[in-house]
Amino acid sequence: MTRAFKTFVAAAIPVLAATSAVAAGLDSGPVQQQPLNFAAIAIFVGFVLLTLGITYWAARTTHSARDFYAAGGGITPLQNALAIAGDFMSAASFLGISGLVFSSGFDGLIYSIGFLVGWPIVLFLIAERLRNLGRYTFADVASFRLAPGPIRSLSAVGTLVVVAFYLIAQMVGAGQLIQLLFGLDYLHAVVIVGVLMIVYVAFGGMKATTWVQLIKACLLLVGATLLALSVLWHYGFSPNAMFADAIAVHPKGAAIMAPGGFVKDQVSTVSLGLALMFGTAGLPHILMRFFTVRDAKAARKSVFYATGFIAYFYLLTFVIGFGAITYLMPNANFFKLGADGHYDKIKDLIGGANMPAIHLSNAVGGSLFLGFISAVAFATILAVVAGLTLSGASAISHDLYASVIARGRTTEGREVRISKIAAVVIGFVAIYLGYVFQKQNVAFMVGLAFAVAASCNFPVLLMSIMWRGTTTVGAFVGGVVGLVSAVGMVVLSKAVWVTTFGHPAAIFPYDNPALFSMPLAFLCIWVFSKLDTSRRGDAERAAFDAQFVRSETGIGASVMGAH
Repeated sequence: MTRAFKTFVAAAIPVLAATSAVAAGLDSGPVQQQPLNFAAIAIFVGFVLLTLGITYWAARTTHSARDFYAAGGGITPLQNALAIAGDFMSAASFLGISGLVFSSGFDGLIYSIGFLVGWPIVLFLIAERLRNLGRYTFADVASFRLAPGPIRSLSAVGTLVVVAFYLIAQMVGAGQLIQLLFGLDYLHAVVIVGVLMIVYVAFGGMKATTWVQLIKACLLLVGATLLALSVLWHYGFSPNAMFADAIAVHPKGAAIMAPGGFVKDQVSTVSLGLALMFGTAGLPHILMRFFTVRDAKAARKSVFYATGFIAYFYLLTFVIGFGAITYLMPNANFFKLGADGHYDKIKDLIGGANMPAIHLSNAVGGSLFLGFISAVAFATILAVVAGLTLSGASAISHDLYASVIARGRTTEGREVRISKIAAVVIGFVAIYLGYVFQKQNVAFMVGLAFAVAASCNFPVLLMSIMWRGTTTVGAFVGGVVGLVSAVGMVVLSKAVWVTTFGHPAAIFPYDNPALFSMPLAFLCIWVFSKLDTSRRGDAERAAFDAQFVRSETGIGASVMGAH
């Protein structure tokens, strides 16, 4: 493995260098190319070299499937909390939410609030039970007393759909960021990100991914703190003064301090809120993190600490978004000017709707601070795509191949090899999706991922561990209905059917389907479980007591054996 890693890196570096040389100076499409920022390039290269070093170390210390999938269970609660925060504080959080606040004002905070309030659900309903019942993926838990074939297949498909939507957001953010800073063509930018994430996952596994996320979380918290403090210091730490300036310069005026600027009707607001709240408890790359700690107590501490880090960070994005309004909108240097010298304060921002935080760093701290924040944003994206890729690869190798196709008749070494091959395939798919969905707002794309997670993964997981009456038939039908309805509604909504595919009108009137798809999934699980009078269904109900004891006490969890 070590020799293969050295060979891959040795081959990848000249390829990336050649790609950069060819792409430099080319037309960058919708993002206006900027002069090269050598500070950003230096910090970016330094981070990449550091993470490649971590990956090399992780490759040398990864000897088993447990090492590859769960870092050997040796991550401490604080380390895991920072890694969870690093996984969760994505490009959608840093770039997308600050961009939504910049364009819509107060209403852009619906994502921050929705993301945050999902964590008590994870803390009180999911974390400890997940750690006590599972091994590597949440499908281990969902199939604890249910038939592994259909449940693992459903969980794997749900995981891959969520990973695909989430990867779109990260790849779009990464492509726009590198395109803006380094003058690269968008496609070359997403190729670089795809290659790096393949290296992290295929060679380093969960250990490398954890440390990349941990370092990135620390950098992001420090960078966002400095950025927010710079804005508040300018206003004498008076938010009211900042808001007054924002109202004065924003095209929407006082409307930016009222709801309705981004999500315009009550149904969409409730639907989006449900997706963000309950989708958190169905995100596969987040749920995997609870298997990296020693026991359920450590899992609970991890969630508690991570919630604090995440809450603090979302407060900062609020300040950053409003600070971007006051600093950027009056300054024509940050916009693409028309022939008459005028510009749209929202649509003409250089780099697009996701770049206010990056430009703000330049406005308050110059090119050096811009370089630091840009490198932090890029580290944010790399860490999240690594976690997503690992969860997708684990679903393919552990849930589909080892448990469904091979039915346990395989070796750990072969399973890990399948996972590495899957990581490479997912990397190429991510590059393609990032290119196709280039013009989407990254926070919105993550909202779609949350809707699918809330409609498929969360209902199956929760009902399997909390309701005695759940059977394989009910869980499978409910999960399929939730998945198909969520994806179908997303595809038929304006965001995809009109904006992406170019059709004249949307078939489904709302962009966020969770209000309809999630209750439908729960209802189908309940109805079809009630209708299941088979002998197997009775046995699965009877097995609930043993599952309940283990989920609450952890007795038997330390063995970590196959179910």
